[in-house]
Amino acid sequence: MEQKYPLPPFTLETAKQKIQMAEDAWNSQNPEKVSLAYTIDSEWRNRSTFVNGREEIVKFLTDKWNRELNYKLKKEYWSHTENRIAVRFEYEYQTKNGNWFRAYGNENWEFDKNGLMKKRYASINDLEINESDRYL
Repeated sequence: MEQKYPLPPFTLETAKQKIQMAEDAWNSQNPEKVSLAYTIDSEWRNRSTFVNGREEIVKFLTDKWNRELNYKLKKEYWSHTENRIAVRFEYEYQTKNGNWFRAYGNENWEFDKNGLMKKRYASINDLEINESDRYL
């Protein structure tokens, strides 16, 4: 049986560890690696897009990182319960035509007993920025 440590129930320390692991994985821009943190039947809402299962996660992330170049993400702890974690995040990326954006948002995560994320709900807003305004 797959397990992804740390396992719930989360403490403040293990919730922050889980967040850092997610940040590191997403910054790798490796869709297959990222997908392994989620259950086989994981459910996502990312903006207005609904994604179900690892295969769709890999496709979604592959498409995302083909559009969002020079991607850099930072996640921050917001709160947690036994098997849920909420984070605030921001990331910066560049489009193929050279424009820079900063995206802000919140994510709510729910984990199974094996530490795999079974639900991910992300609300995200984009703001166009000048390259000189980047800080990530």
